[in-house]
Amino acid sequence: MQVSSFNLIISKETHLITNNSYHNIVNMNLSIQVEVNGKKHRSTVEARQLLVYYLRDQLRLTGTHIGCDTSSCGACTVILDGKAVKSCTMLAAQADGCSITTVEGLAQNGELHPIQEGFREEHGLQCGFCTPGMIMTAVDLLNKNPEPTETEIRHALEGNFCRCTGYHNIVKAIQYAATKMKEKEVAHV
Repeated sequence: MQVSSFNLIISKETHLITNNSYHNIVNMNLSIQVEVNGKKHRSTVEARQLLVYYLRDQLRLTGTHIGCDTSSCGACTVILDGKAVKSCTMLAAQADGCSITTVEGLAQNGELHPIQEGFREEHGLQCGFCTPGMIMTAVDLLNKNPEPTETEIRHALEGNFCRCTGYHNIVKAIQYAATKMKEKEVAHV
């Protein structure tokens, strides 16, 4: 039987995990290596520590928000090896060897990422709590589809909740970013 969350193999002869051995597994510390926003980190984490808490508490990257702990709201979305993931439902140990980008890692050389600029220019936020997750989901969308339709944008945002807006300006912000990114691409050619 394999407990994939821990990458721990328990032999077939061990049918029962005693309370004592379960306690040892849950309280086990693991060494991980990750690259976060271009910087390599080697850390010790509890086997049960969620990625969102690792990013916030150990690395002090508090732009990744905790909204629901059930993957419903999307406030904790980060990019892991090029794909958007909800960091509240992934163990930090599962990210071992991976590259992670948080909202703090988007701006380069003091220049906002086009998505961040779009949210500013198109008023794509109100309270701002959902904004990091929306932005990271939008980054993932535009990496996969640089010219999404409004319907495709709305579909991509289905896993992210905003309780303040009607999503209209968030969609406009992503459209703004898509246009801006295309303009930058054309300028570099």
